[in-house]
Amino acid sequence: MSIVGIALYLIATGLSFGIFWVLGSRAQNSSADNQAATKGPQEHFVVDASLPKTESCPINGAYFTKPERELWEKLRPLAVMIENHAESRPQSGLSSADIVYEAVAEGGITRFMGVFYCGAATPVTLAPVRSARTYFLPWVLEYDALYNHVGGAGRCNDDTVDERAKALCQIDTWKVKDMDQFGISFPTCYRNYDRLDHPVATEHTMVCFTDKLYKLAATRGWTNVDAKGVSWDKSFEPWKFKDDAAQGERGASFSGSFVAWKGYEKEYGVRWDWDQATNTYKRFNGGVAHTDLENKQQLTAKVVIIQFAKEIGPVDDKAHLLYENVGVGTGLLWQDGKETAITWKKATRNARTKFYDAGGKELSLNRGQIWIELLPIGTPIKK
Repeated sequence: MSIVGIALYLIATGLSFGIFWVLGSRAQNSSADNQAATKGPQEHFVVDASLPKTESCPINGAYFTKPERELWEKLRPLAVMIENHAESRPQSGLSSADIVYEAVAEGGITRFMGVFYCGAATPVTLAPVRSARTYFLPWVLEYDALYNHVGGAGRCNDDTVDERAKALCQIDTWKVKDMDQFGISFPTCYRNYDRLDHPVATEHTMVCFTDKLYKLAATRGWTNVDAKGVSWDKSFEPWKFKDDAAQGERGASFSGSFVAWKGYEKEYGVRWDWDQATNTYKRFNGGVAHTDLENKQQLTAKVVIIQFAKEIGPVDDKAHLLYENVGVGTGLLWQDGKETAITWKKATRNARTKFYDAGGKELSLNRGQIWIELLPIGTPIKK
């Protein structure tokens, strides 16, 4: 009986091992297939630092290598809503954006929209991604960009939201290339509750990835051309760019600060300090250096533009706001350590916002990351 028992044991063990091996192999193959399926156009791209930077980015004029240009020419700009609630900081990805727009979302709390194109050659982590607002859409349309967000204000049939503030309805009506996270699953976007070293509310946890968003966009027919073969930049008007001013033509020192809503200085006050050595502006938010979680570096800009616009609202019970950023207005340009009074013009919802000096001449902007700060008319600027 003992011999029979041993034989049965060996047979059972062999069968168990065989089943485990087959299932394990299938699981590994399935995992590999899933990983391959989520690889985007940037997955294996590595910037060769030894190559000369000769290619000018059409978005902000910064110079990149030829392989980077060959990559971005296959894509279209990607606009992403990233929040600025005090609990959500530090954010991920803002340092890699070509352009960053900032405006109040509600209750004096601002929100960012990063435009990613040339600077996103390697995959960028984006967080925390938040909801859409109507006044960001005219900026999205300037680039015919992909628009990544998590829901937003007002579908067309939502009678609780003012018609003018219905961002989700406008996204559909204006045929924005929508990348709403509510229609996007893991691993392109998901909630990461461990992103920061402290617990935060669920709304501060959404993470998305540029390479995976681009791969998903391609399945929807949105690469550098749309499903009809129309290039994103067919009607795009680049700004004028210039090299940094010579040392002797720069300012001596400069610092500018503001807060969109009075009384919110402690957590949402912004200060930009000009660094003469690098000719960049260093950002402070809530009284501390504003950093990117991914590289731990302080956020900087080559150019900061203050764009004053009429603020309307709240316009409904959900405290939605409106900003008139289509039309004509005034503002300030900070570059080369100097401040210049400007006029901004945006003829239509889809038209490019342009910036002019007192004589009506279009301004040339320094090459590099540009921040546009949308502020209510009359906001005090301290220097």
